[in-house]
Amino acid sequence: MIKTENLVKSFGETTVLKNITTEFYPGKTNLIIGRSGAGKTVLLKLLVGLHKPTEGKVFYDKVDFFGLDSKAMRNVRMKVGMLFQASALFDSLSVEENVRFPLDMFTNMTPKEKAMRVGYCLERVSLEGVNTKFPSETSGGMQKRIGIARAIVLDPKYLFCDEPNSGLDPKTALVIDELIKSITEELNITTVINTHDMNSVMEIGDNIILLYQGEIAWRGSKDQVLTSDNDLLQDFIFASPFLQRLRDQALAKGA
Repeated sequence: MIKTENLVKSFGETTVLKNITTEFYPGKTNLIIGRSGAGKTVLLKLLVGLHKPTEGKVFYDKVDFFGLDSKAMRNVRMKVGMLFQASALFDSLSVEENVRFPLDMFTNMTPKEKAMRVGYCLERVSLEGVNTKFPSETSGGMQKRIGIARAIVLDPKYLFCDEPNSGLDPKTALVIDELIKSITEELNITTVINTHDMNSVMEIGDNIILLYQGEIAWRGSKDQVLTSDNDLLQDFIFASPFLQRLRDQALAKGA
């Protein structure tokens, strides 16, 4: 579990996040949603330690992350996997080398052990037989799956995903959503996803927080989205006429 307590982040005189207190649960897909400028990316960077909070704390399983020394903080980061918005693969490395990169950097595993681990992770994301290909030889959806394989190769306890469906068609995005959710449940990972994709919200939103002007404006699950009377959530979610119709249908059934 990851927990934030009265988290504040300011840049100069501008306060981007205000008193963020929330929890992200293991085995669940925890989503951060909100309009551009709401503070989603800043919160994600605070959680992974790329920013230091102005005030407040971040706890990893009851351990105060920013209270650790550099060695202890590195040990926590060893348990973190990251899926970047643009996959962030190395163009000059093969698929196998990309996935193996964290093992080369952070472990003393033998070449055989690394090969077995890479093979397992590629199989887990349904990419058997592409080891020798280069990123440029793969599709956008495949690159996302390669990114997921790399993110889980160190067997993380925590997984952070920054706009995982960015640039993907709806069908491929659904595959990525289902893959992230199944891996989260299978490995009991605490997964935190920064997204603006409403399909993701409605498909895999186990635990959702809505940020508005740097504060938590709503929290709940995908099952509570359609019937919520929170005005800020409605304005954000139901800008789409299609989703508005879904909401009206859900309210009609409950009437």
